[in-house]
Amino acid sequence: MTLLLLAGTGDAKGIAAELAQAGADAVASLAGATRAPDGLDLLTRMGGFGGAAGFEAYLDQQGITRVLDATHPFAARISERTARICAGRGLPYLQFLRPGWTPQKGDNWTEIATEREVADHIPAKATVFLATGRQTLDRFDNLPGRRLICRQIDPPTGPFPFEGGEFLIGRPPFSIADEVALFERLAVDVLVVKNAGGAASRSKLDAARALGIPVLMMKRPAPASENVVDNVQEALAWALA
Repeated sequence: MTLLLLAGTGDAKGIAAELAQAGADAVASLAGATRAPDGLDLLTRMGGFGGAAGFEAYLDQQGITRVLDATHPFAARISERTARICAGRGLPYLQFLRPGWTPQKGDNWTEIATEREVADHIPAKATVFLATGRQTLDRFDNLPGRRLICRQIDPPTGPFPFEGGEFLIGRPPFSIADEVALFERLAVDVLVVKNAGGAASRSKLDAARALGIPVLMMKRPAPASENVVDNVQEALAWALA
């Protein structure tokens, strides 16, 4: 039995370590969205599969017998494709989705469904901190007159895609104190976040609450299938069964 772990999150890193310690017959895959990702404790392939046909070919070549999807909660296209192909082949599939964030007392959150909706909630000349990654940055091009700051892990390979924006390089985790100091230095008016969940990256939300900064929280895509768990131990139990 060979398990394929679709990784890309801190939780996936932990799952990989547990699988390796248990001596599981498993391989991991990273899409390569980050140029120098943290290493995993399993044999790991890097890069995309080349579409659905490439993914199916990989499943055959490696003799994959089950797939544990622990990609980012917003990697909807990858998860949907994987779930569909696994269902069509009768291949066991499980999606691990850590719990999303919920507002606490003092938070000022507005839930939005798409990046385009941000423009409806941000006043002119506001400083907007985009903690949403570079892959969807082009969807925020309807915010003229605002100062946009996009934080990403890797240095940019080109200029900001539209006027009024700048990149900020940083690799998580960030402490609450560091985020407070950063937001104060940048005079951030609004924080835009995807509801990725997880303790490690919640510090920016705690900092926003401390400073009274409103948050635009992007709603998660729907799960890729009904086969979903939200904690690591359940995912490991399924993987090692």
